[in-house]
Amino acid sequence: MLNNVDTPIQTANFLDMVRRAIGSDWVHTSATTVNRYGETTLPGADNPPPAVIYPGSVDEVVAIVIAANQTGTPIFPISNGNNISQGSRAPVGPNQVVVDLGRRMNRILDFNEDMGIVTVEPGVSYQQMHDELARRGGRFMIDVTSGPPAGSVLGNALDKGAGYTPYADHFAMTCGMEIVLGNGELLRTGDGALESARSWHMSKYSYGPYLDGLFVQSNYGIVTQAGFWLMPKPPVIRSFAFTFEEDDDVGDIVAAIRPLRMSGFVPTMMRLCNDLWLLASEGPHPNYVSGRSLTDDERRDLQRSHNIGSWTVSGAFYGGSEEAINPMIDRVRAHFAGLGRGRYISHDEAMEAPTLASAVAAYSGVPSVHEMKQLAWRPGGGMASFTPGVPMDRDLILRSSRKSREILQAHGLEYLKMYVCGPRFARGLHHLLWNRTIKDEDCAADQAYKALAAAYTEFGLQVGRSPIRYQDFHMSLLGAMTRKTCEAIKDVLDPQGIIAPGRYGIGREAIG
Repeated sequence: MLNNVDTPIQTANFLDMVRRAIGSDWVHTSATTVNRYGETTLPGADNPPPAVIYPGSVDEVVAIVIAANQTGTPIFPISNGNNISQGSRAPVGPNQVVVDLGRRMNRILDFNEDMGIVTVEPGVSYQQMHDELARRGGRFMIDVTSGPPAGSVLGNALDKGAGYTPYADHFAMTCGMEIVLGNGELLRTGDGALESARSWHMSKYSYGPYLDGLFVQSNYGIVTQAGFWLMPKPPVIRSFAFTFEEDDDVGDIVAAIRPLRMSGFVPTMMRLCNDLWLLASEGPHPNYVSGRSLTDDERRDLQRSHNIGSWTVSGAFYGGSEEAINPMIDRVRAHFAGLGRGRYISHDEAMEAPTLASAVAAYSGVPSVHEMKQLAWRPGGGMASFTPGVPMDRDLILRSSRKSREILQAHGLEYLKMYVCGPRFARGLHHLLWNRTIKDEDCAADQAYKALAAAYTEFGLQVGRSPIRYQDFHMSLLGAMTRKTCEAIKDVLDPQGIIAPGRYGIGREAIG
């Protein structure tokens, strides 16, 4: 018996077909289950699905997709459902049955230790991958995110997620995918299209068009496995950090980072975090009042108590020994000293400070829960990510940072920001934190997100990822030909529109 009284009859027929195909034990419709899967940290109401199903193999995924096509039932595939601040496990539209790939399809299918290639299913998590690499002797490391260690390696890559090491671009480190298309057919990309292939996960660019990118931030198919390239683990990893006192130092810091990254001298991405990004992980809000953000004086008190400034930048060097790395540290210290301000923080000092030790873990390929503690900064569990990309330009970084602070403070929210800096471009991660149980705060968070999106659109900048509630909005900002092309591909690969309609703004369903 389904718990959602509004569930269409075709969904009931679909679930009967799925029970016959994969077994009743793997079709769940209890209120406890569907309510849990409907939870998000986003503004607005939760969105429980009518059911959750757990396939155990690619053949079972094919059977589910065929049944969905035959009954016209929309399905919403997830990996591990740990996309916190983006939508978690909740479907993007109403009456979409969640297909949880992570519960049973969580195997490391192959490990080529000579080439440093691992083949994984959607449920393989960062923690699982890290533990397996350690078990095998620690020759390789996986690039991790700031998100939960239980997050999916494959799922993050498909949502254009990224990390901090030289292998930070997670999709770029994939090679060869297996996909169940929306029409129920099976596709293997790259050399996997050749039945006798010996190098499926070694060569990204085989004969013909490069198809893998079609399945990144799209709803054209369900990726059931992929190959990943692993980074050889260096013998020694040493971090460096500098903290700066003033809010407006951010532009000069970015200008100083750019040559270090463009030349490749610093091999890692460089994390540039503001005070509250770091401090929100250290405990609950020190003076929470609904609808009010911290004053500058209150922020200064927090900075002094944790011995950091308004902005803290960090990175890491890899080498064969500390002696080999020390000259690199000296050089980067001299480079930042040229700004005439900023305090150097050594690797050893960083390891004693939880706010900075989590960055060292990220540069070392070690999953950490530390930054997810931001969820407890304010009560009520509200969290949404706004993630514009910003060129590494001093003036634009400064102007956009000021605008972000202005908008968030106007809505009674704190400004939490981390720039993940590459050679020419930075991912600008904002975390909006609020009390979802207070209607005015929930509305303020929604309004703040939309105001940020409008402001950055005016700057000529767009997001790299989006919470499910705003995906249709962000797609609407793109050119007509882009939208038309995305819909045309959907019509070919998923002609009945059964895979997550509305996800990423493609298809016809979305939460308003």
